[in-house]
Amino acid sequence: MADGTVVTVGTFDGVHRGHWAVLAELVRVAREKQMSSTLVTFDPHPLRIVRPEHAPKLLTTPTEKIEILAQSEVDYVALVQFTKELSRYSPREFVARVLLDGLRMKHLVIGYDHGFGRGRSGDVDTLRELGQEVGFEVDVVQPVDADGEPISSSRIRAALVTGDVAVAEHALGRPYSMEGTVVRGVGAGRKLGFPTANLALRHDDKLVPHEGIYAVRAALHDRYVEGVLHLGPRPTFPGLPPSIELHLFDFDGDLYGRRIRVDFVARIRDIAKFANVKQLITAMGADCESARELLQP
Repeated sequence: MADGTVVTVGTFDGVHRGHWAVLAELVRVAREKQMSSTLVTFDPHPLRIVRPEHAPKLLTTPTEKIEILAQSEVDYVALVQFTKELSRYSPREFVARVLLDGLRMKHLVIGYDHGFGRGRSGDVDTLRELGQEVGFEVDVVQPVDADGEPISSSRIRAALVTGDVAVAEHALGRPYSMEGTVVRGVGAGRKLGFPTANLALRHDDKLVPHEGIYAVRAALHDRYVEGVLHLGPRPTFPGLPPSIELHLFDFDGDLYGRRIRVDFVARIRDIAKFANVKQLITAMGADCESARELLQP
């Protein structure tokens, strides 16, 4: 293996199809140069430090991001703590201290719209100038389009806040997912004939799609189970707080305390208030029928 590394840097929130294009180029160049490939990413999201009022909800928590990146062929992932001090680095300081001194970078692979350094004052042109001056190569990866526009984390967030999980899946290259721990609820679902697992999210900054009823697949420790997810308020039962309730098809087991990942497949309908419990039960039965159809391979 040659001395030095091939590096990419970014937030990589969502690890979407545009990010995968960067990763593919990173691995290709590293193999060509017989160097290690290294991805540098940050926790928390840089905006959480520099402009917290504008910090977005996360498409992928740090744990989720690492789990997704583990499926790539990148050699190393460096999860760097983003601090006030780091936010004050000029573009030159960031390249010198983090990439050159810290990682012995010889080649940088970067997305077309990358901004870095204090106030995002550095860009692709800055990196090319520094590369010529200091002695590293810069490879810029062009955007991946979906429906005529570049795929971006912000576009995916915009789709999810309207409940359009199909658009999000197309951009991500996989279903959007959330992880939660099963906690005890009031048992209303079981009394109605639709036992549910109540989920408490594992990360406060995780982006939750728009409220509604969704067809989902739940990843348990050893298998996938299909089902329906209620996400949001419970207007038929005044006084109960909003909830994330998962009803699994053809499953009978104790899930309390278990970690579950829910993959969103399709949105079925809005949350509705029903005049009585009988109407609610009828609607829940219809939701299950719709979900089974939507979940057909």
